[in-house]
Amino acid sequence: MGAVNTSLPTLNISTYKFVTLADPEALRAQLQGNAAANHLKGTILLAEEGINLFLAGPAEGVRAFVDYLRADARFADLAPKESWSAATPFLRLKVKVKREIIRMNHPSIRPEAGRAPSVAPAVLARWLAQGQDDEGRPVVTLDTRNAFEIDHGTFAGAIDWRITKFSEFPQAVLDHRDDLTGKTIVSFCTGGIRCEKAAIYLQDIGLDHVYQLEGGILKYFEETDGAPGWQGGCFVFDEREALGAQLTPLRADAATPPAR
Repeated sequence: MGAVNTSLPTLNISTYKFVTLADPEALRAQLQGNAAANHLKGTILLAEEGINLFLAGPAEGVRAFVDYLRADARFADLAPKESWSAATPFLRLKVKVKREIIRMNHPSIRPEAGRAPSVAPAVLARWLAQGQDDEGRPVVTLDTRNAFEIDHGTFAGAIDWRITKFSEFPQAVLDHRDDLTGKTIVSFCTGGIRCEKAAIYLQDIGLDHVYQLEGGILKYFEETDGAPGWQGGCFVFDEREALGAQLTPLRADAATPPAR
């Protein structure tokens, strides 16, 4: 693992949790107020199915906001992924209530009711290095992200169905199901939220030996420096554009948002 540069002034976090929220509108106002008071920018998405957030700001403000979230029993176990940058890569703070925190258009997929098995980054790295899982089955990595994200980087040999939005994923699975049969399937995405729903869907249609990459690509970078298997960068939905395996922007000028 490489050293993370904590000398940079801006702390970036991303995290999500599938948990029933009966009061997303009331929660929206509360989180908006606290995040603004802590000088944070970025996006918080709330829905009946849970929370998804990407925020940045001074470290003390970010940590104070995380502590505020964890004081709510529904979010007590949140473990945000962290990276650092020279400037805040968001222009403003947005807190929104949506129908889904990640849209799949399959309301029967309820991660809170039970996740698919996950595989730790170190275990996936070992499987990729040895060319099979620990039971001798071939391993395929299934990229659940959109095509333009994948074009910035992905695992060598990863399955890429060129989807343009996550709601296209279920039909793509049905179209290519035979290609997955008999293999160990590891679904992955940026931070874990899409591959969590994807893995449940794969199980629901009867595929065996399905896993999700725990923590997504960002956690894989954090724990393995991207080796073995990763090629390129990881697209992120902010002004940094893409991060390398050291969790720093690939573009030197990507940390500061352009004037608009």
